[in-house]
Amino acid sequence: MKVEENLQTIRKNIQQACKNAGRRENDVNIIAVTKYVSINRAKEAIDAGISCLGENRMEGFLAKHEAIGKEAEWHFIGSLQSRKVKEVIEDVDVIHSLDRRSLAKEIHKRATKPVSCFVQANVSGESSKHGVAKDEVVSFIEQMKDYPNIRVEGLMTMAPYTNDHEYLRSIFRTLRQLRDEVQQHHWAHAPCQELSMGMSNDYQIAVEEGATYIRIGSELVGPYEEQTS
Repeated sequence: MKVEENLQTIRKNIQQACKNAGRRENDVNIIAVTKYVSINRAKEAIDAGISCLGENRMEGFLAKHEAIGKEAEWHFIGSLQSRKVKEVIEDVDVIHSLDRRSLAKEIHKRATKPVSCFVQANVSGESSKHGVAKDEVVSFIEQMKDYPNIRVEGLMTMAPYTNDHEYLRSIFRTLRQLRDEVQQHHWAHAPCQELSMGMSNDYQIAVEEGATYIRIGSELVGPYEEQTS
C-alpha cells in the first residue's frame, strides 16, 4: 500500500480520536519514522503531505538529510550519544531524547542557536528504556536553565509494547500530567507545551490523552525494506 493511502487511514483515526477527546485535529503532528526504509520511501512521505521526518540512527539521519535537506523538518528520536551531537546539531530541528545533563551540556556547547528539545521521561520505569525518572522530570527541566541553547518544548516517552490499552492510557496520562506540572512554573527556557507520545500500535490512545506529536513508522511508511536508495 502507498504511503498516501496509509496516511489517509491514519488521519481518519486521528480525527476520530480527537473527536472522542474533544480536541482539534490540527493540534496533532505526524512524524514519519523512516529509520527502516529507503530515501525514496521517505520522499514519498513528503510528497504525501508529511513535513516531519524522524530518525533514531546517526547513519540514517545523515544520509536522508543529505538527500532531502530542507524539504523536511528533522526530528532525532533515538538515544543520542554526547559524542555524536556535533554530527547532527547543525541539521536537526528537534531532539526528542534529552535525558541527561551531560547531553544538555554538549548540545549547548555545540549549538549556534537554541535547539528545540523534548525531555524523555521513563514513565513506565522499565530498566530497558532510556529517560529521566518521572519523579525527577520537573527538577531536571529546571536545571536546563543553565544551558541557554536548550529550549524544552515538551516531554516524550516510549510506552511499552502491549495490548493492555488501559495501561498504555495511564502511561500517556502521566506524561500529560507531568507536562502540565512543568507548565505551572512558567519557565522561559521550558514552555513545555508539546507531548511526543504514541507510535504505530498505540497512537490513537496517545491522541486521546493529549499527544501533539505522534511517531509513526510501519503503519505509515511500511515495514523494513532494503535501503538501496
